[in-house]
This record gives sequence, structure tokens and C-alpha cells, in this order.
Amino acid sequence: MPKKIRDTDYLAVSARIRAMETGLLTDGQMEQILTAQTDEEAVKLLRENGYPTMSLKSPETMDAAISAAREETLHDLQDSVPDENYLDIFRLKYDYHNVKAVLKAQAVGADPDRMLVELGRVPAAELKAALTAGELDRLPATLAAAAREAKETLDATRDPQLSDLALDRWQFRDETETAERSGSEFLQGYVRARIDAANLRALVRTLRMGKTAAFLRGALVPGGTVGEAGLLTAAENGGAGLAELYGSTELAAAAQAGADALGGGPLTEFEKLCDDAVSGYLAGAGLIAFGEAPLVSYLAAREREYTNVRILLMGRAAKLAPEVIRARLRT
Repeated sequence: MPKKIRDTDYLAVSARIRAMETGLLTDGQMEQILTAQTDEEAVKLLRENGYPTMSLKSPETMDAAISAAREETLHDLQDSVPDENYLDIFRLKYDYHNVKAVLKAQAVGADPDRMLVELGRVPAAELKAALTAGELDRLPATLAAAAREAKETLDATRDPQLSDLALDRWQFRDETETAERSGSEFLQGYVRARIDAANLRALVRTLRMGKTAAFLRGALVPGGTVGEAGLLTAAENGGAGLAELYGSTELAAAAQAGADALGGGPLTEFEKLCDDAVSGYLAGAGLIAFGEAPLVSYLAAREREYTNVRILLMGRAAKLAPEVIRARLRT
């Protein structure tokens, strides 16, 4: 049985969250980083806002610095959160990333260490050791089942894309189970919003690649508000009716951009609007004084900030025009 959530259980952490929210980068600060005259100035601005020192000449150090900031956020809240499930929602995707990295490396006889991320529920070295030894019972049950299916798929098909799709489905199943254990309707709604965005992306990408509805069926994740039948029908019709299918949801604008992209337009705006729609679901948390909603919203806002910082830094490193970078930032 999921535990009963009481808003009063979150009084202390809600007060902390409201204080920590003042440390989020503002649009103005993002613009300063974007338009800084030198890379050194951009890095200085980030350092003044709590990020480690990094070099824009090295993608590895940029990623390491962002990962360190992300880990510090989760660590800061570790002892304040009454229910670990809220942090696990934001950790478990790294477990699945690490499984993907290890399985692919094993398939080609390579070392996955440089691809592993130390942000999941399971230490990366322990996860690698369990997969290498075939001792999957050492992993959390859902993750173990996911790794087993993904490995069997990769062994049978030699197609890493199909293996990744299996892991993506299991990841969302894991997120759904984690949210249900928390007993929070708000957290469960957040996962459903993410599933809807993932399924819309799967539909548009399937059609852009010229794949069939049968391929899409293997990529869809159960648990969203838009049913599988409607998505498969849209795929069979080449995307016709896509905008109408999502017309009453937060993803309406993203679906229209996806329909436009199926006509040959770029995917950049579509991808951005998918992420923005999930942010739209979280927007109402700002009106809630205390409870789990402000916590989930803050953690998601931090994730969005880390994504935007990476877009800014990678864009600067690639010498992209400011307007191009600006258009890619999530809101």
C-alpha cells in the first residue's frame, strides 16, 4: 500500500525549497551567460551562482561540473525529504543510462567507464559489476528485469536501438511504480506528463525515420493520458490528426510543432515544446504553500536549469549565434 501523504510532513522542506528557489538562475542571468564577451566571463558568472569551475574547451569538464551541481542538489535535500521516492524519481534515469552504456560496451568489447554517470540510485561501479557478472539480483527488482530484457534483446537482434527502447519502457515503468509508492497524485501526474511527452516524441521520430506503426508499438510507454490506440492510428495515417489528438492537453503546441516537423521542418522547436509542456504541468506548484508539489517542482526546475546551462555552454563552445542558442533554451 502506498503511504498516505500529509502536507504537514513537508512543512520544513517546503520552507527550505522556497529559500533554495532564490538560487535558481533567472532569465536575466541566463542571458548574461549567453552574451558574455568571453568564455572566462561566462564561467565566472556560473561560478558565482554555485557551479564548479570548468573549461568550455572540454565537454567532459562541462558535463562533470553540471553533474557535480546536480549531485549537490540531491545531497542537500537527502536528510530533509520525508520520502526518498521523490529523489529517486530524479535519480533512476541515470541507472538506466548506465545499463545502456554497459550493455553496449559489452557487445563490442569496450570499457564503459567513461560513459558511466555517478548520479543514480546504484553506484556506477556496483551496477557495472552486477551486469558484468550476470548477478542481476544485486540490482533493484525493476532495474534487474529491465537489464535482463534489454540484454536478451541486444543478444537476439544485435540492434542497440531496440535494446534502448526496452530500457526506456522499463524506466517509465520504474518511475510510475516509484510515484505510486509515494502516494502523491502530484508526482504521479508529473510522471504521466513525461510519458505523454515521450510517446509524442516516439510517434514523430518513428514517422520521420520512415518506420511503421508496428515499430512505434514497441516504443510506446503505457500510463499516459493519450491512449496507445490513438497514437497508432495517427502513425498509420502518416501523422494525420496528430494536433487534434493532443489538442486538450499541455502538449497541444508541441503536437502542432510535431505535425509541422513531419512535413520536413526542423525538430528543434518540437523537442523544446515537449519539455516546456512538462514544465507547464509543474507551473501550478508555485501557488501551493507547502506539500510535495513545491519539492517536485523545484527538483524539475533544477533539472531544466542544468539542461539550459549545458545548451548555453555547448552552444558557446560551438560558436553558435546567440539567437540560435536562445531558441533552444527550455522554459
